[in-house]
Amino acid sequence: MNKVLFGIKNVHVAKLIESNGVITYDTPFAVPGATGFSPDPQGEESVFYADNIIYFRANTNQGYQGDLVVATLPKQFLIDIYGRTEDSNGAIIENSNDKQSRFALIFEADGDEKNRRFVYWDCSAARPSRAYNTKQQSVTPGTDSVSITIAPRSSDNAIGTYLEPTTENQAVYDTFFTQVYEKDETASV
Repeated sequence: MNKVLFGIKNVHVAKLIESNGVITYDTPFAVPGATGFSPDPQGEESVFYADNIIYFRANTNQGYQGDLVVATLPKQFLIDIYGRTEDSNGAIIENSNDKQSRFALIFEADGDEKNRRFVYWDCSAARPSRAYNTKQQSVTPGTDSVSITIAPRSSDNAIGTYLEPTTENQAVYDTFFTQVYEKDETASV
C-alpha cells in the first residue's frame, strides 16, 4: 500500500470516438515531458434542512478540472485532439474552425511502494497557453499548460480509475498504455 504518491510520467492520450452513443478509443500515443497535473474536483454538496437538522444531503460529482503542464505538446496532440492541420511543409496550422476531440488521459504516478497508473475516460482540452522566456545566465525552459476538463463519460457516467500492480493483474498493468483500460465486468464488487 502506498503512503505517498509523487511525480507524473508516461502521459498518454487516446482520442475518444462516439458513434450512436457507443464510445471507443484510438490507440494511445505518448505526450512526453509532463511536469505536473493538478485536477480539482467539480460539483457541489446540496443540503436541505428540516426539523432543525440536515434532513437530506446530495453530492454531485461532475468530474475534475485541472492543468496539465508539459515541456511542449507533440504534433499528434495538436492534430488529433485540437484538430489542427499540417501542410506539405510540415507547418501546423491553427484555424478558428478547428474541431476539437475528446480523449482519454492516461498517466503514471510514482508511489513509495507501487507506481499507480491512472485513466480518465472523457476529457476535453482548452487551447494551451505557452510560456516563452528569454535566455539569461541560465536557460529556463518554457512549457505548455493545458486546462483539462474531465467529465463523466456520457455512456456510463464513469470518470476514471487507477491500477496498482499485483500478481493477479500484472499483465493488464504491463499493457496499460497500449489501449484504454475499461472496467473488468467479470470482477466482483
